[in-house]
Amino acid sequence: MGKSQATEAEKKYNKWIWILSIVIPVLVAILFTIKIPNVKPLSFLPPIYATINGVTAILLLIAFWAIKSGKRTLHENLMKTAIICSVLFLGMYVAYHMTSDSTKFGGEGVIKYVYYIILLTHILLSIVVIPFVLITYVRALANSFERHKKIARITFPIWLYVAISGVIVYLMISPYYI
Repeated sequence: MGKSQATEAEKKYNKWIWILSIVIPVLVAILFTIKIPNVKPLSFLPPIYATINGVTAILLLIAFWAIKSGKRTLHENLMKTAIICSVLFLGMYVAYHMTSDSTKFGGEGVIKYVYYIILLTHILLSIVVIPFVLITYVRALANSFERHKKIARITFPIWLYVAISGVIVYLMISPYYI
């Protein structure tokens, strides 16, 4: 596929990339404020979605190794699985917060600041990474591999940080769950 064809293929998805990049965080923020009445809290979900974040980080690292080793099909399958894991995480995260009160971090002193810095960067970068993941994926679908590789150099470390920091946030707050 030539460069102009790849660009046309990408253009078909650009509108959806930007719509999803705006709608997902806005929808999550709105759903975060809604509590489903008379529903038992889904308190079993945090360790599950934290584990999914950990699995996502491992998938990203193996996918990085796979592409560096010339295993393109393995890389592609791992990346699709990482995207699925991120979607599963988001669904469980929203479900948990729609049925449960937020847990307050109980640590004091320096650890409290460390926690909030990690939490804040995790949240902000989880929003920022959405268009990067989608653009990176679409460039691969469009066989625009040089452009895919160029943006993947930005997407990969952000997504990896989001996945790892999600696990760290869970581990730091888990002693304070009711």
